Amino acid sequence: MDNQQIIALQNIFSSRLDTLEHLLKVAENHFTDDMESLWQRRIASDMFPFGTQVAFTCNQPRNFALWCLGKPMDNLNPNVASLAEAHGYILETKELLASINITDAQLAKTQRIELGQGVYLELSGRSYVDDFLMPNFYFHLTTTYNILRMAGAAIGKRDFMMHLVPFIKQGDT
Repeated sequence: MDNQQIIALQNIFSSRLDTLEHLLKVAENHFTDDMESLWQRRIASDMFPFGTQVAFTCNQPRNFALWCLGKPMDNLNPNVASLAEAHGYILETKELLASINITDAQLAKTQRIELGQGVYLELSGRSYVDDFLMPNFYFHLTTTYNILRMAGAAIGKRDFMMHLVPFIKQGDT
């Protein structure tokens, strides 16, 4: 992974965090009288609630940036209970992403990911990004979107694929 790939990854994370921001605005408009109940909604009883999905979506680019800066992982508090807190997480994560400057040497390092109860993963930098960060990032972003859909918010694929809106064209091909 070279610097261009890192910049592309920063852009992917940032633009999808814009999507998360958009989904929060949709939620705010849809749940004008009952926003508090949204934070605890889940797809299934054994899954984390909406607020935690927002925090976990931010954790992936956040921990990527911290890794690039040579700092330890530092997950956000998963008990998100307000729009202000959720928006703050997104803003803080985007600022952290913008601050990184990574070298190829960092990407060659092994990353240890603590999974709890003495279990951990050790992955190369490339595997850390491709096999851990990106799948987790999209999983939690998609789950956030799905909880909103299940709650009746009027959203569709365009709301999830906001990063493609600038490329939409109309007319003859």
